[in-house]
Amino acid sequence: MQGHPPFYQAVWKACAEIPKGQVRTYGWLARRIGKPKAARAVGQALGRNPFAPTIPCHRVVGADGRLTGFSAPGGIAAKRRLLIKEGALRQGTK
Repeated sequence: MQGHPPFYQAVWKACAEIPKGQVRTYGWLARRIGKPKAARAVGQALGRNPFAPTIPCHRVVGADGRLTGFSAPGGIAAKRRLLIKEGALRQGTK
């Protein structure tokens, strides 16, 4: 992670702690790193995640539980497939 901004590093490290088969929100990650008002900035950091799938940014969802903000190839559909495969989401869930 060397060479990346400290904020991004903190976000990516916290994201790496999300267990397989579970999801967290952008707000949860912001609070986890001590920046409770930085949910949007967390999303930007995850959008620049060069360590996927080691840093599982697909496990991060919107505050209302919706699948949002996935910049990897396939977008939200790919995020949905990954979460279904991990057991964090059921088939047919939006």
